[in-house]
Amino acid sequence: MSHTKTYNVAIVGATGAVGQKMLETLEDRNFPINELKLLSSSRSAGLKMSFKGEEKTVEEAIPESFEGIDIALFSAGGSVSKKFAPEAVKRGAVVIDNTSAFRMAEDVPLVVPEVNEEDIKLHKGIIANPNCSTIQMVAALEPIRKALGMKRIIVSTYQAVSGAGTEAAEELREQSQAFLNGEELEANILPVKGDKKHSPIAFNALPQIDVFQENGYTYEEMKMINETKKIMHMPDLSVAATCVRLPFFTSHAESVYVEIEKDGVTVEDIQNLLAHAPGIVLEDDPSTQTYPTPLSAAEKREVFVGRVRKDLDHERGFHMWVVSDNLLKGAAWNSVQIAERIVSNEWL
Repeated sequence: MSHTKTYNVAIVGATGAVGQKMLETLEDRNFPINELKLLSSSRSAGLKMSFKGEEKTVEEAIPESFEGIDIALFSAGGSVSKKFAPEAVKRGAVVIDNTSAFRMAEDVPLVVPEVNEEDIKLHKGIIANPNCSTIQMVAALEPIRKALGMKRIIVSTYQAVSGAGTEAAEELREQSQAFLNGEELEANILPVKGDKKHSPIAFNALPQIDVFQENGYTYEEMKMINETKKIMHMPDLSVAATCVRLPFFTSHAESVYVEIEKDGVTVEDIQNLLAHAPGIVLEDDPSTQTYPTPLSAAEKREVFVGRVRKDLDHERGFHMWVVSDNLLKGAAWNSVQIAERIVSNEWL
């Protein structure tokens, strides 16, 4: 990106897993920054982080922190966003919020640039970054939806522990060690830190991400369902999700079943659409055991798709396997991508 104009940027939640990735991504992309502010809770204030070889001190976020800021990237939890995003907007910043605080709000665009970039310009100061598992799924499905229509999505996820934060990753390390040593497993974080009961994640699978809702689905599942309809502007799309936490650190994987509207579509047609779609990498050759995995997708910004096949009973049904780094495309990179589009289109 070559620019003459530069921007004052703030990262809220700079010391968290996503905040760190935001910092790295801004550096990798050589984002046109004039002044960079790293903000956090009082707990992490004073910590040092490095940006382009310079040491920067993390400051406690207060309303005044946002004076003169053009773009504020938030990833410090919903309550922090609810408190400070309006303060940032009041002071003239555009907020790109990585929490669920504003995603379903009427007047807040929910954006995956490969899918609905145009929605960015409807913002009234806040743009929401969708849930990590939603982002990779809609990015992979949009080229198919655009060309062939879409009636129904059924998704089962295989999600990394880093999605639950650095403490969850630490817990997986400790439990794995304990398990291999034949010791008792201590669980304090997963499936949901604030919930009554905790289960070990090491060598296990937890079919609960976030809290249960009245309808028997978890909040994570409802996020995928509602956010997909909003991003694709398809309120009547049928979407069902089952979200599962598995014992690996990075990248979410998803088994996605989709029903399209056109007849006579082949696997090759779908593969061809994916191969030419922005931000998507097709890795799909059963003859050489080529398909994406959480490890192969880690540290990469793209969404990887493999195992594309036709349903054996439903003429318009297709299955695929979608993998992406949940901290990058699922969070930090999608946020920075939105910031890049704002800057290049002059949508501040």
